[in-house]
Amino acid sequence: MRVTFSRVVRWAGMTSPYSRPALICNDRSGSYDESIHRQLIDACAAAGASVAASFILPKDDLPDAAALRASAIDLLIVWTGDGTINAAATGCEGWHGPLLPLPGGTLNLLSKQLHGDHPAPTILERALANGGRRAPVPTIRSAAREAFITVVAGPATRWAEVRETMRSQGLIEASREAPDALEEMLNAPGVQVAGSDAAYPAIILTPTREGITADGIVADATGDVLRHGLAWLGGDFRDGPHERVATAETIILESDRIIALEYDGELAEIPSPARFSIGQSALDFIATA
Repeated sequence: MRVTFSRVVRWAGMTSPYSRPALICNDRSGSYDESIHRQLIDACAAAGASVAASFILPKDDLPDAAALRASAIDLLIVWTGDGTINAAATGCEGWHGPLLPLPGGTLNLLSKQLHGDHPAPTILERALANGGRRAPVPTIRSAAREAFITVVAGPATRWAEVRETMRSQGLIEASREAPDALEEMLNAPGVQVAGSDAAYPAIILTPTREGITADGIVADATGDVLRHGLAWLGGDFRDGPHERVATAETIILESDRIIALEYDGELAEIPSPARFSIGQSALDFIATA
């Protein structure tokens, strides 16, 4: 069954449809740039929609729906990584304004999906000028969490920890963790889609308008393992060898042990078997691509 997504709105003309935007950013992030922060604030002012509230992580808490309503916020600009975009969208559920994700992290997968590969100020200027499209996005729901971009499941998610160590502590420290990640990828019990005979070091679940796609990463040869390690350390695990396993509204994953997960870049675990279902965000997102 094809999932239907509604509430699509198009804006035209040069008058901004917003008057009271709020901005979320993280000034402790490695990708934070004060000059870009200033450009975002200036872009709002130039459009006649000066920033009405700022939430600067980690000093400030993420706003909830009540806080946004109390300040009459009509647009939430989130200039952070994918994981914080997920937390921001989840935290303000019940607020009726849209969220504009901007590239402010390492992968920026949701921003690229909605806007293409463009700088944050350019995306914001376009959204304020002629709006683009406003609509919910497809999501993946489990018993524990909701993902707006991807769920990666399986022992190969250990590489995500190596990537974070490299980002925060450098290559030397990351190299000390890489052998353990390699051991997990090659020898730990894999994960499989229920009803399938093949187990994989990781399965990537992606929400689409046709359902959830499940892709198993392939590591049958030394070259495959090397390519996966480089793909994970470089940021986008989907650059490694993989094959399509299934597309369905519901995917059940199985393993002989607790399943390690990465929800939109944030690590977690879930018991096996684990059910993942297609859904749609309660919040509208703005796309400019």
